[in-house]
Amino acid sequence: MGLFDKIAGGRKQTQTTLGPAEAFAAIALIAVAADGYVTDSEAQAISTILSRMQLFRSYPGDVMRKMIDRLLGILQREGPETLFNAAMSTLPDELKDTAFAVATDIVLADGEVTEEEEKLLNDLYRALEITEETAVKIIDVMLIKNKG
Repeated sequence: MGLFDKIAGGRKQTQTTLGPAEAFAAIALIAVAADGYVTDSEAQAISTILSRMQLFRSYPGDVMRKMIDRLLGILQREGPETLFNAAMSTLPDELKDTAFAVATDIVLADGEVTEEEEKLLNDLYRALEITEETAVKIIDVMLIKNKG
């Protein structure tokens, strides 16, 4: 037992909660960070990708940046697993295929798939409860999209 555990019942565990749009953006951010880091250009790319979606059309640029910054803060402070779990608990069912497609597009954008990125996509399709057939179709389409 640590010193802080003896004082007032210990530290309070904070639970990370996200709204549906934040959950979607978190999955995209996790895909970018799968190789171990997030560059400024990658964070900007997430904003660009998300701003094209109906879900984020009403988000002004500064709101989008604040949301990405908040998610980056959670990722850095609490780690990818916490962010992933928070996203999984609030992502609406109707966005699961789309989230997997966006994450796959991000992973395949540089033409190279690292072991970490492959593991992420495998874990993601299972966590999102997407059928293997659907996941393979999405990957096939994104491979075609990112060839050129």
